[in-house]
Amino acid sequence: MIALGIETSCDETAAAVLKNGKEVLSSCVSSSIHMHRKFGGIVPEIASRFHLEYITPVTKKALKKAGLKLSDIDLICVTHTPGLMGSLLVGVSFAKALSFGLNKPVLGINHIKAHLFAPFLEKGNFKFPFIGLVASGGHSSLAQVLDFDKIKIIGRTRDDAAGEAYDKVAKMLGLPYPGGPAIDKLAQSISASPFRFKCARFKDSFDFSFSGIKTNVLYTWEKVTTRNKKTKAQIAHAFQKEVVKSLTVQSIAACKKFNIKILSVGGGVACNSYLRQCLAEAGKKEKIKVMIAAPELCLDNAAMIAALGTHLYKKGERSDYTLTAASST
Repeated sequence: MIALGIETSCDETAAAVLKNGKEVLSSCVSSSIHMHRKFGGIVPEIASRFHLEYITPVTKKALKKAGLKLSDIDLICVTHTPGLMGSLLVGVSFAKALSFGLNKPVLGINHIKAHLFAPFLEKGNFKFPFIGLVASGGHSSLAQVLDFDKIKIIGRTRDDAAGEAYDKVAKMLGLPYPGGPAIDKLAQSISASPFRFKCARFKDSFDFSFSGIKTNVLYTWEKVTTRNKKTKAQIAHAFQKEVVKSLTVQSIAACKKFNIKILSVGGGVACNSYLRQCLAEAGKKEKIKVMIAAPELCLDNAAMIAALGTHLYKKGERSDYTLTAASST
């Protein structure tokens, strides 16, 4: 089965072609991040207009790279939730139009669930059960995954997502958007920090909270008398250390609680070098296989959409032309 994936949930316009839900024939992404940088965050109207302009060329590029034509496509998979409403509507409308014109089935996909399967795409070998961590700009959650259609959320953020906290702290420190890479680079420039921050912990829960640590950083930054690069690095180091600790501790604890030996990690924050290091070390210590998506598959991409879509379609899931966008699930 040849599946075309379409992903337009936020600022990346993506298209991919997959064979049998595991062999990536092509994966193309065009990002509008450069257009949002001067505003310090995503501007929904700019994002949706960018999708309108680039959805066709990106899809053509993905097909050309795969060496296929539209007539070769058997299934069209598209992100329909969650995300920015205007952005999602561009992708859903485009996918439904292709479906109608080609007389091929279309299937709506939750792109957060798709992130859970991204780490398996490199080897094309999906193994169940596993615990999945998705950490991104808008979402931080843990899931127990028994099959493609059997996903149970066991933990989620109660306020800010990890990536959102990174962006806000970066803005406080005068660092560029997006904040994740900037803070990671600055934090890794030193080996220790005199500052200490804490994330909230919840008894008998795998939930996350990153709002408190963000506020703590703000108050600390307002109190420091010397605002130089060294101080920024020390605050960034302490902030990142605690956020990564929270994500790592909760993920490993979930694996141990459910006696599951595989941890899958996806989402934009999974590009963070320190998080990748800490998860790998914790997994080795606890004899848990930690699978982290390649950086290009951590970000929003259409390969994971086509992968999950193919397997759900084979399990009997279907969408019709009433399929529409939903900003949240």
